Amino acid sequence: MFDSQFDVIVVGGGHAGAEAAAASANLGAKTLLVTMNLQTIGQMSCNPAMGGIAKGQIVREIDAMGGYSGIVSDLTAIQFKMLNKSKGPAMWSPRVQSDRAQFALKWRELLERTPNLDFYQDMVVGLIVEKNQIKGVLTGLGNKIYSRSVILTNGTFLNGLIHVGDKNFGGGRVGEKPSTGITADLESYGFKSGRMKTGTPPRVDGRSLDYSVMEEQPGDKDPGKFSYLQTIHPLKEQISCYMTYTNIEVHDIMANSFDRSPMFNGNINSTGPRYCPSIEDKIHRFSDKERHQIFVEPEGKNTVEVYVNGFSTSMPEDVQYAAIKKIKGFEKVKFFRPGYAIEYDYFPPTQLTLTLETKLIENLFFAGQINGTTGYEEAAAQGLMAGINAVSKVFEREPLILTRSEAYIGVLIDDLITKGTEEPYRMFTSRAEYRTLLRQDNADIRLTGKSFKIGLAKEERYTRVQEKQDQVEGFVKFFNETSFDLDEVNKILESVSYEPVPQKGKIDKIYARPNIKQEDIRKLTSVEKYIESNKLDQEVLDQTEIQIKYKGYIEKEKANADKLQRLEDIKIPDNFDYNPMSSLSHEAKEKLNKIRPSTLSQASRISGIKPSDISVLLVKMGR
Repeated sequence: MFDSQFDVIVVGGGHAGAEAAAASANLGAKTLLVTMNLQTIGQMSCNPAMGGIAKGQIVREIDAMGGYSGIVSDLTAIQFKMLNKSKGPAMWSPRVQSDRAQFALKWRELLERTPNLDFYQDMVVGLIVEKNQIKGVLTGLGNKIYSRSVILTNGTFLNGLIHVGDKNFGGGRVGEKPSTGITADLESYGFKSGRMKTGTPPRVDGRSLDYSVMEEQPGDKDPGKFSYLQTIHPLKEQISCYMTYTNIEVHDIMANSFDRSPMFNGNINSTGPRYCPSIEDKIHRFSDKERHQIFVEPEGKNTVEVYVNGFSTSMPEDVQYAAIKKIKGFEKVKFFRPGYAIEYDYFPPTQLTLTLETKLIENLFFAGQINGTTGYEEAAAQGLMAGINAVSKVFEREPLILTRSEAYIGVLIDDLITKGTEEPYRMFTSRAEYRTLLRQDNADIRLTGKSFKIGLAKEERYTRVQEKQDQVEGFVKFFNETSFDLDEVNKILESVSYEPVPQKGKIDKIYARPNIKQEDIRKLTSVEKYIESNKLDQEVLDQTEIQIKYKGYIEKEKANADKLQRLEDIKIPDNFDYNPMSSLSHEAKEKLNKIRPSTLSQASRISGIKPSDISVLLVKMGR
């Protein structure tokens, strides 16, 4: 099996590894996925959900490019919600509750149906490197597997250490052993590593909970979906989640046992996620708060297991149990397993290029939590891009680098490579300066063409996007050029408390008003007739509404993005020598030499680089 050389070896079968393997194989590369347990490919290690604020945009981007995360999420969802609907469309974020068991099964099924992809169960303990080029991997069973490129997606397994109170033991996930050997091997080649921490809450028996005293959290009445494929359909039946709260009793039980917490007694020194803290961390940091939200999330259709979102903890099991019983609805709770924290190795991502290739070893790529990120979606996005760029490197094609104005994926990777991270990185809409352009509804328009060009997105996707674009442009033109019926419009305006208009005008002027909704404008005979005669679907209607209502904002952001693109177009040679430039400060030279930015735009985003430094570089580049 290992006599011939692979094009790409993917190490690890989590969300990053699964997307990397799928992308690589679908681009025609002979690919091998090596993982310690083939039964846990695509496993949801923490919460049984995909998407959310900014994360939902990433899943739609992955789908638009031909990745699998959106498809798997839709096919295994038990609830769908569009978050932030009360805000503008730039903030709308899709999220699904998933059936944990079915999610992993569906991932494996899709991967096994992918041509060019082989599987092997073993631990990778080292790398085969010759003259600073990756040549393959060494496994725990002593196999040497050769490859033209390698993608490491080790998740939380690199020297993973699990903590429950004063007990700790090696593990990458509860019940699974850690991965050893790779960290030491990479350090021997000059890589810098660090430690991070994440955690997970207890899993409990849903039969022991009293849902009648909790607040029901149903899904959307008209659920949407992640995938743009028309063969994937929205959910028909949904399962509710529930919400309850901690209280002073819960907080007191926890606080009185802080001396037994590995977070506070010195057993854990690594950095945890700022935006998803443990319950003990929340109680400690926000001591003025009398309660914290707890989301009670079912693990699937055919199980009574429940995920207690908001109660992530590494406290001793007896403390966890005593505290959680004081939560309303949890008085008779039974544990399936306690919560725990896990520490693991990561490699600061400033050691990578924008393709996710390492600077020290050619054709070696990192993706996922090894780069200091947290979350399935962030990992999957990196896996997709690493898979694409590993194949591009092997087959001597142009790399695919998404900019900050093109995708949340571009923001994610640029943030990591340019700024680095000292705490688990999580995506937010606020990280994207062009979020009006990077909406969840237009990810296909933004990205499918790029992916089709490199051969990943299939023709059915590309054709559908072209049709959608043509239909949206045609519908927008109709609104801009068609006059409204005065009587019909004034009836609509009156129904939403607007003053009537005295004379005819174009429909777009009416539709652009904040209180005029899609259902209102469809009361115009000419609009409804256009929709029916052109057989426009809901995606086209929604996209058109956004284009008309937010035209000014969109045009302003496009103009700003174009200004940024001018700096993006000014490339900095790989071997550029900053040291002789006396006009640059010592700090600027240090940062520029460390990050080695590929463009002036990327250089401008490095922490410590001043506008005057960019001006000096502009002059040097002949601009």
